[in-house]
Formats: sequence, C-alpha cells, structure tokens
Amino acid sequence: MTINEIQDEIIEEFSGFDDWMDKYQLLIDLGNEQSPLDEKYKTEQNLIDGCQSRVWLQADYTNGLIHFTAESDALIVKGIVALLIRVLSDHTPQEILDADLYFIEEIGLKEHLSPTRSNGLVAMVKQMRVYALAFSAKGE
Repeated sequence: MTINEIQDEIIEEFSGFDDWMDKYQLLIDLGNEQSPLDEKYKTEQNLIDGCQSRVWLQADYTNGLIHFTAESDALIVKGIVALLIRVLSDHTPQEILDADLYFIEEIGLKEHLSPTRSNGLVAMVKQMRVYALAFSAKGE
C-alpha cells in the first residue's frame, strides 16, 4: 500500500466517530495494540526531543525500506506514534521524505491536541524524516 492509501484508510476509520472522546479512545486502543519496544532500544539516543512524554523511536533499514518501532509512556502519544508508524513504516527513505502527511489535518488531530502534544507530534514526524534522510544519504 502507498503512504496515501494508508492515510486514506486512517481518515476513513476516524470518520466513523463524531465525538472526540471516541477518537481519543481509538488512539488509545491503537497504542495498546502496538507491540512493546524491545528494552535495548529504550536509550537516550532513541528518545525524541520536543515531546512532553517520553517517546523512543527505533529505525531499521532493510532491503531499501525503513521499519520503525516506537513506544511512549503516555497512552494518547502511544496511539499517535502508532499511526505515524502505520503510515511511514516499511517505505523507502524517498517515499517518507516526499510524504505529505495530510491525515493529521483531516482527522482533526492537530486541533485537538494540547500545544505540547502538538509539538511532540511535529518532533516525531521530524525525527522519522531525519532517519529517512540519513538512510537515503547512506544509499544502502
């Protein structure tokens, strides 16, 4: 699936809910469904700067694709990072760098996050793009 097809799928899932409490619950559920991050990746190096809660992001590059895994100590943030992983993981560095992450706006996520969570979301996306840039520069 392309990044945009995955984003459209997420928009569709969220469009079934009118109430933001239900959307928050969906985010929490998505976060809880995510496999826990291996303890060896919970390092200072993998912590994302700019997040109020602690978020660890691990990127692995195999066969030209970047695979992300992550974990957070906050339920909603865990759901947000689960969405980002679903959209960006297992794509090429160039696809990740070129991606327009319109789903964030479409599902109303940005306007329903506190300023600190919103900054954290931007920091997570930025870090994923930094990994993509690094892997693309290596040209492995």
